[in-house]
Amino acid sequence: MNEGKPAKANWWSRSSGESAPGREASDSAGADAGTDTGADTGGDFELERPLVTPGPAEGDAGGNGDFELPLPVGVPEPRPAVEADAPSVHDADPSDPYSTPPYGHPGPWAPAPPVQHPAATQVTPAHGTAVAEPLTPAEDPWRRYDPWAARADSPLQQTGAVPAGGRPGARKRGLVTGALVLALLSGGVGGIVGSYLERHREDGDQVHLSQAANDETLGRAPDSVAGIAARALPSVVTLHVRGAGAEGTGTGFVLDGRGHILTNNHVVEAAGANGKVTVTFSGGETAEAEIVGRDSGYDLAVVSVSGVDGLRPVVLGNSDNVAVGDPVVAIGAPFDLANTVTSGIVSAKERPITAGGRDGSDVSYVDALQTDASINPGNSGGPLLDARARVVGINSAIRSADGASGLEGTQSGSIGLGFAIPINQGRRVAEELINTGRATHPVIGVSLDMDYGGDGARVGTKGNDDGPAVIIGGPGDRAGLAAGDVITGVDGRRVHSGEELIVRIRAHRPGDRLTLSLVRGGSERTISLVLGSSGGN
Repeated sequence: MNEGKPAKANWWSRSSGESAPGREASDSAGADAGTDTGADTGGDFELERPLVTPGPAEGDAGGNGDFELPLPVGVPEPRPAVEADAPSVHDADPSDPYSTPPYGHPGPWAPAPPVQHPAATQVTPAHGTAVAEPLTPAEDPWRRYDPWAARADSPLQQTGAVPAGGRPGARKRGLVTGALVLALLSGGVGGIVGSYLERHREDGDQVHLSQAANDETLGRAPDSVAGIAARALPSVVTLHVRGAGAEGTGTGFVLDGRGHILTNNHVVEAAGANGKVTVTFSGGETAEAEIVGRDSGYDLAVVSVSGVDGLRPVVLGNSDNVAVGDPVVAIGAPFDLANTVTSGIVSAKERPITAGGRDGSDVSYVDALQTDASINPGNSGGPLLDARARVVGINSAIRSADGASGLEGTQSGSIGLGFAIPINQGRRVAEELINTGRATHPVIGVSLDMDYGGDGARVGTKGNDDGPAVIIGGPGDRAGLAAGDVITGVDGRRVHSGEELIVRIRAHRPGDRLTLSLVRGGSERTISLVLGSSGGN
């Protein structure tokens, strides 16, 4: 056979699946080796020969007895690249142990072509050589693969089946991709058109933004912050006070239809005897007010307005029923921001609070409710409301960030430590101020040693104006108190200082009976005492 003619079907797979080294099927190579073309230089394996029955012309092809597999039916005989017997510059070197083929032929590094298995059914071609009937590409899994052959055009499919030779799923993926692209384009066009129609209506280039409908039927739960505020705000007022060289802002709330308003004493204190107090209602209406009465010991005051119709009094609750953790709402005018609503909880009860007035001369003693609802300067005198919009306290004092405690008169901000006078105490004082112009204070009739550094409240050795420490005939004298006694508890509640004892006592009414625990001469004892009364200021 010709050297320039490519060898056909001389690659077969090993049983292990590896590719065997290639051999050049040429006349000269077989003659020089003296063996069959299947003999390798290393002699490690033999090429299998196809099970084909030789025809009568076997051994006559080329006259050298070499065996060649015929080309499949329909494949033209390849023409030689060079003339017969012409030496090639790329001939294989017989001394090369790998029998490196010339350019254009498979080398030992190339993958083996798929093994062809001739079918049992055979036909006899015109020249008399028996060959296997070729299989169609769809039937022959071992068909020869030619990467350089032109791909035959596949017919269009309408059933969704994959054309022969096509990639599985290609058409399906194409349809899905097209559908997605169409959906994206449709959505984009729809959005653009909708946006244009929304912004450009019949009235030209005017922009119209959509908004939720005004539905006044959407109410709020009565016990929500919004519901509580809606009910209480019409009853809350803002106070503006001007006096001799002083002015201030605070809050108050309407007590009755006669125009009485309860607030803190330190709010109206600046007005003095000739000052001016202006009341601004939640709707913006204003009216002049006059001071009915005030008391520095409780830090409470009452003012009144006249000639005002449609007043809405608040509903007073019961501060004794308040529990720690109950939700509360505070309303006021912090820094003159009227109708400000904040919310929180009752953080503690019966906090003994002492606070001085604006000039530090007057001291208030409050058995207060503690809350974390935000209270700032301007909130003083405003209501502290429970979940049913009932007043349970009067906002009065805050703990400032520098650690000092005091009434709202200082310009410190809220840190979540606010204090309110219980409304039970405020109601009693307000009634006395409206009815008499003065408030009474419960007393035990003794002078306390405010410099005592021990635990408890010690009765002094002498009273004011060098009088006796225990007023003769007073409540303490009748109960058996003596100078030097250290009072350690009131009704079973521990007291640690003289200020705390005053707070505990002022949380009661004159005439209430108390049980005092005390230490005298190193021994403990208990006495019963009925509170007396003294006129306030």
